[in-house]
Amino acid sequence: MACSLLLIAALALCGIGQTVEAWSDYSNTNCHGNRLAVTHLFEWKWNNIADECERFLGPMGYCGVQVSPVSENVVVESPMRPWWERYQPISYKLDTTRSGTEAEFASMVARCNAVNVRIYVDAVINHMSGVERNGLGTGGSQYDGGAASYPAVPYTAADFNTCDNCGGCCCINAWMDHNMVRNCRLMSLIDLNQKVPNVQNRIVEFFNRLIGYGIAGFRLDAGKHMWPADLANIFSRLDNLRTDVFGAGKRPSMFLEVIDMSQNGEVSAKEYINVGRVTEFRYCSKIRDCAGALWNIPYLYDAGWGMVESQDAFVFVDNHDNQRGHGAGGDVITYKDPRKYKIAQAITLSQTYGWPRVMSSYEFTNTDQGPPANADWSTKDVIINADGSCGGGWVCEHRWPAIAGMAGFAKAANGQPLTNWWSEGNKAAFSRGNKAFIVITNEGTLDRTFSTGLPPGDYCNVIEGCPTSSGCTGKTITVDGSGNARIIIDNANEPIAAIHVEAMARSNTGCAISGPGEPTVGPTTPGTTTTPGPTTTLDPSNPNLQRTVVFIKLTTASGQDAFILGGIDHDRRPGCTSAASTSACAIPIISSSLGTTAHYDKYNAWRVGDSKLDWYGGEPGQGSYQGSQAQGTPTVWTSNLASSPGYQPDNTWGDHYWKAEFLMDCSQTESGWFELKGYATGGVGWERDVTQGTCTGTVGGTKPYVTINHMARCGHQNVFEWGAGACIINAL
Repeated sequence: MACSLLLIAALALCGIGQTVEAWSDYSNTNCHGNRLAVTHLFEWKWNNIADECERFLGPMGYCGVQVSPVSENVVVESPMRPWWERYQPISYKLDTTRSGTEAEFASMVARCNAVNVRIYVDAVINHMSGVERNGLGTGGSQYDGGAASYPAVPYTAADFNTCDNCGGCCCINAWMDHNMVRNCRLMSLIDLNQKVPNVQNRIVEFFNRLIGYGIAGFRLDAGKHMWPADLANIFSRLDNLRTDVFGAGKRPSMFLEVIDMSQNGEVSAKEYINVGRVTEFRYCSKIRDCAGALWNIPYLYDAGWGMVESQDAFVFVDNHDNQRGHGAGGDVITYKDPRKYKIAQAITLSQTYGWPRVMSSYEFTNTDQGPPANADWSTKDVIINADGSCGGGWVCEHRWPAIAGMAGFAKAANGQPLTNWWSEGNKAAFSRGNKAFIVITNEGTLDRTFSTGLPPGDYCNVIEGCPTSSGCTGKTITVDGSGNARIIIDNANEPIAAIHVEAMARSNTGCAISGPGEPTVGPTTPGTTTTPGPTTTLDPSNPNLQRTVVFIKLTTASGQDAFILGGIDHDRRPGCTSAASTSACAIPIISSSLGTTAHYDKYNAWRVGDSKLDWYGGEPGQGSYQGSQAQGTPTVWTSNLASSPGYQPDNTWGDHYWKAEFLMDCSQTESGWFELKGYATGGVGWERDVTQGTCTGTVGGTKPYVTINHMARCGHQNVFEWGAGACIINAL
């Protein structure tokens, strides 16, 4: 359209409505590639979220994480430390919540972005604390709700709406009165006036600070209680997202909490689609009904109910409010009804309406209950059991196999139409173009041949398992040359089967690898808590883990990439096999990030799930990049020029030095030494055999035994040249 953003902002100040096209940028998901599913890791700590991005969410194909509010909030002791205290901010400080410090938040965002998982912040800008509260916030800031005084922002009484035309309590008591809904207090919460310049400035500063850390967008709490034009004005002043993560000119995603259950005369969700997506609470009722009556799946979007169109909708089975009976959405399905819940989530992640979010809860027995806590009321770390489920009171629905597998399904199916629809009784099946196919039954055993629309091949049923280099960890479904597949499922056991083109049997995509034995992800009995077992990932505090760097010089053409493979030679040790998870010749590693710009996209994608330096290429579940599989432990092209996108400060030699960095378990090496050989794509293949002499450098040394491979020292910087025997070993 002809209007400039400056003109649009001016219209917003006058309260004039904007067109959908003018503000469509705020409806973008900002997901990486075709990723789509977001999970709400409700009340998780920042460090735990970062770990989950790297070990699970990235490999399983999730788009991103909605995190709990990040700003300093009230301290409530009656009831003791409830979840909702975080929705009563008293400042915009970031280092003062029970999720962690500002430095931990920044680290989380960087680590998640490095594995293509985006962060969306739950932002509370409609109000501050309840009027009855005063004292010190979680970070020690003084405030007085009764006096509308929040000096740590700062806000004074002049920054809040007056009680003119409000109820006797200054609160909303007439929900058909749109002025009252936007200008009066929600419950007892002190209502900010977003027309006041100081309020606008403080919110813009707060949001831009978060954008600077690399977040992808915001969930706006109580969006219904702010004027759309005021939000449009604030949004127009926000920075673009970071270019090094998202590319140029990208605007933050906005999804606004607008509770609209089609009550005539109430504020409508459609009033907000000009400034972002809206939370479509009517979907909660529709998906509850569809999970019990599968023939209704094609009718999830119901214009007669007043639902917003797909590109404007943010959808979910339940959220942190309505799973507790608060908010809206009717009698929603929650983790407490696990069978129906996973069917509802499978439908949500397989159909075409809206942008889907998966709730990830903790167990609760009353509606105020805060997250699992230690004796001092600090939040407990999330426990990952040996079978991949969560313990310690954390439910982790996003890890249930039938839900986690569908995150990859949503990624593969993104943008594809619903085709090959079939239903019979309380059974249903459909394709998403030629990319994915799902079958669900709510009655008896289903044994039928379906037209899937998929290319021929062997597919993993992602509801029950993941692809590996030798097949699937669960059942395999074969699609013949005509696109047909015989599928058998039993309502009494697992009532869902789902396949997609990114989870072909004997591939290494779509699975989170978490250590020896490669357990299937998610609990075997959804919704239950099990006794914590041994961790399935390396402990970074293990003193045997030492930072180790490898450079190998290789001049390549555009599009070529280099990997290293290695460990200990099979002739040196007994018990060596092609299975990296159990081979005595493979050495445990934790791959390190080297950068978050586009130059490092391949490296960061391929290093996900790389838990061993071994001789057999990509591990089961190791990351892929745009359909290209890792061929071993990845390296990245580097330079010693500060102006180069591949600049690494410890490269002091020049261009074309391919670098890998990881923590390595030095106790698994041979007297501190390990072997490696390069492999390059684009027709280069394996590096030839070398005869390595004595290494130079600040540490140097001579290999402990004869080998035709390079030998490096654990805990040091090792520099080699492709196909040559020279070596440099320096201290780190």
